[in-house]
Amino acid sequence: MIRILLAEDQAMVRGALVALLSLEADMEIVAEVARGDEVLAAALAANPDVALLDIEMPGCDGLTAAAQVHAQLPACRILMLTTFGRPGYLRRAMESGVVGFLLKDAPAAQLASAIRRAMAGERVVDPTLAVSALSDGVSPLTDRERDVLAAAAHGASIAEIAASLYLSEGTVRNYLSVAMQKLNARNRIEAAHIAEEKGWL
Repeated sequence: MIRILLAEDQAMVRGALVALLSLEADMEIVAEVARGDEVLAAALAANPDVALLDIEMPGCDGLTAAAQVHAQLPACRILMLTTFGRPGYLRRAMESGVVGFLLKDAPAAQLASAIRRAMAGERVVDPTLAVSALSDGVSPLTDRERDVLAAAAHGASIAEIAASLYLSEGTVRNYLSVAMQKLNARNRIEAAHIAEEKGWL
C-alpha cells in the first residue's frame, strides 16, 4: 500500500483528489493538510511514502515545504501538483528534492500512474513543462536581486523594501536596476512580472 500525504489549500480540490486516489487499490491517504507550514509536522507524524504538494498555499509555499520534508524524510517521494506551469518552479522543485511535477489539468489517470512511477524510482515531469524549463534556462537573478524584486512585486516602496531587507535605499535601487537590465524590463513592476511568469520569484 502506497501511503500518501496530500497538501492542498482548496478544500474542494483536496476532496476530489482524496476521492480519486481512494479508488486506487494500492493507495491510501494517511494525512491531509491545507497549509504549507503544516506539511512537515504531518509528514513526520504519518511517515508517508509519497507527499503530494500544491505549490501555492498559505503559511509557506509547496517548494519550501518540499525542501523541509526532503531534509527530514529523504525516503519520502515528493510530487508537486500545480496549476502554475512555470519553468522556474520546476527547476526550484528539483533542487528541493522533488521527483515529480504535474499540472492539475492533466488527466486523472496520469496522477495515479505518476505516483506509482515515482515509487519505482522514476522522475515524473509534465513533458510540456520540461521543454519549457529547458528553453527558458536558469534564472539570471542572484538571491538578493530576487528578494528585492519579490518585495517590489507587491508594490512596496524603495524605503519599505530597504527596511524589510535591512538594506540601504541606494543598494535596493542598484539591485532593482540590475534586475531590470537582466530581464530587459522597462521598470521594476514589469521586471517582477517577467520573473513571476517564469517562476523565478
